[in-house]
Amino acid sequence: MNVKVEALDQHKVSVAVELPAEVVQKGFKRAVARIANQVRIPGFRKGKASRKILEMHFGKAAVEAEAKDIVINEALNEALTQEKLIPVTSPEVKEESFSEADGAKFTASFVKRPEVELGEYKGLSAERKNPEITDEDVLTQLKNAAEQNAKLEKAEDGAVLAKGDFAVIDFKGTVDGQAFEGGEGKSYPLEIGSQSFIPGFEEQLEGHKAGDDVTVKVTFPADYFVDLLKGKEAEFSVHINDVKRKQLPALDDEFAKSISQYDKMDDLKAAIKQQMQLQAIQAAEEEYHEALVNQAVANSKVDIPHEMVEQRIDEIVNEIKLNVEAQNSTLEKYLQRLGQTEEELRKNYEKTAEEQVRQGLVLETIADKEKLEVNNQDLSMEVYSMAHQFNADPKDVMKIIKDEDRVGMLVNSVLRKKAAAFIYGSAKKAEADKEEAEAPKAEEAPAAEEAPKAEAPADAQ
Repeated sequence: MNVKVEALDQHKVSVAVELPAEVVQKGFKRAVARIANQVRIPGFRKGKASRKILEMHFGKAAVEAEAKDIVINEALNEALTQEKLIPVTSPEVKEESFSEADGAKFTASFVKRPEVELGEYKGLSAERKNPEITDEDVLTQLKNAAEQNAKLEKAEDGAVLAKGDFAVIDFKGTVDGQAFEGGEGKSYPLEIGSQSFIPGFEEQLEGHKAGDDVTVKVTFPADYFVDLLKGKEAEFSVHINDVKRKQLPALDDEFAKSISQYDKMDDLKAAIKQQMQLQAIQAAEEEYHEALVNQAVANSKVDIPHEMVEQRIDEIVNEIKLNVEAQNSTLEKYLQRLGQTEEELRKNYEKTAEEQVRQGLVLETIADKEKLEVNNQDLSMEVYSMAHQFNADPKDVMKIIKDEDRVGMLVNSVLRKKAAAFIYGSAKKAEADKEEAEAPKAEEAPAAEEAPKAEAPADAQ
């Protein structure tokens, strides 16, 4: 096999391949065997029909097409391995000749994976925070839990609306004197100050009380998600049925019992503090690791083909599509809520996609240089982690990966993680880390029970 590589531009190459006649002849024999094993011809056992018989039944072109598929694909894969080229776009193959007498010639054009010029990735250093959770942090968490478990109760007679109050309203809106879809509601609980309605709407209800009728005039934002209403002036007739206020539970033992397995508030506080401390440490560690990887990427040089960025954007948009469909919605409705077109959404993710592609290329190059490998145990652990994340059976996750032909993506993902771990492991240890490592270890205290999550907010009115 003779292979010649020609650069067409900065990223695109053409690979010309010449094959001797015997390779094509073997390809035809394999094509005949493959077709014979896939079809049944009267009078012949499966796999026993000759080439002549197959050509009579299916035509010479069908046998030749099968031979080309075998020969060209295998030769191209061998050429790519030989020349150490990795296509990032599907090769466009142009056949020049293909015969059993003279052999075959073809060219394949594609965008290749760019070369990465690695910078320093060993011995890096970054700030490693040592977060401490305070009693005030715990109190804030408890106050949030109290907010989530607050009850709405009717305010005293004559109470006027202020920020934080809930106005239970009937409303009907018009634009240019005409009602519009979504502009009417009954007994709607609107929190004043939540900014959940059109800008300016809630402020015009402040100072009013139950029983009042209020005319609210607003202008829809220029970027409103409904095209027909963008920038339009609207008028709403609003009737205030009730004024309701949140009644927060006291942060006492009874509250602790109502949201957790703890009988005492002090015990709940201790458990929450431990959980928050663990989460803070984990977040700090992730931040430290991210900073090290970002340094390794910044120290490297790579010119990324536009096609790779577009492919990553495709993946991001598809992930968004799957997520919204899992919530019984559609990408179209999601875009309407954002007030964006799909083209604008893609544009917004360009920078993110480029950064992710750049990081992936650098990590894969480090893995290659350090001869890191992925074994079956690595893959099993990754699948188990994915299954745990999505509360699924690992066997089902692996089946989906195989069915969707994503094993290669899984391997690359694990390989990048191993390269990132290599960067962490070779980083300079900060003085505080050294002191901690050298200090004698105290006897570990028994871990407290995991703090519970607060229950969903009550919606009693």
